[in-house]
Amino acid sequence: MSADEYHIIIDSRTLCVRALRADDSMEELTEVLHRAYAGLAAQGLRFMATHQEASVTAERLNGPLSSIVEDLDSGNLVATVSLYRTDAQNSCAWYATDGVYHFGQFGVDPTLQAKGLGRLLMKRVEEQAAALGARELACDTAEPATHLVRWYNAMGYRFVQHVQWTEVNYRSVILSKTLP
Repeated sequence: MSADEYHIIIDSRTLCVRALRADDSMEELTEVLHRAYAGLAAQGLRFMATHQEASVTAERLNGPLSSIVEDLDSGNLVATVSLYRTDAQNSCAWYATDGVYHFGQFGVDPTLQAKGLGRLLMKRVEEQAAALGARELACDTAEPATHLVRWYNAMGYRFVQHVQWTEVNYRSVILSKTLP
């Protein structure tokens, strides 16, 4: 086990939280995202994660800045989140702002949702961003996904702006949190 890796137990399942490895299956991570976003797809929200191909997952993950959760009992991957540094070329003005990092490819298998794993991954990505010098950590989600907006608000994220990504069928809200 490496220094940035640790084990937790949820519902008698031993989970390993760690960085993405070269041998992690993009197909399996894509399936995790599809399952995690299936409820949103059922609401008619076409998040990229509802239908993206494994090649897109590979492009959108961010190497060692991606956290993966593996179920050690089954060997299956069950969650993921990726951190992205400030990108001055980003079409979203807030994501292009110096010192603003953002995260994406955030998904937890439905069998583990509402059990604290998402909060744990959020804490991990916030600490990672702060350690790299970010002053803000942001994300985007569908404006109609009010349960997600409320969840992020409860985690300390505030509304910054709206954006309309060309790849999705909804207006997004950009949410951000000031890091310590």
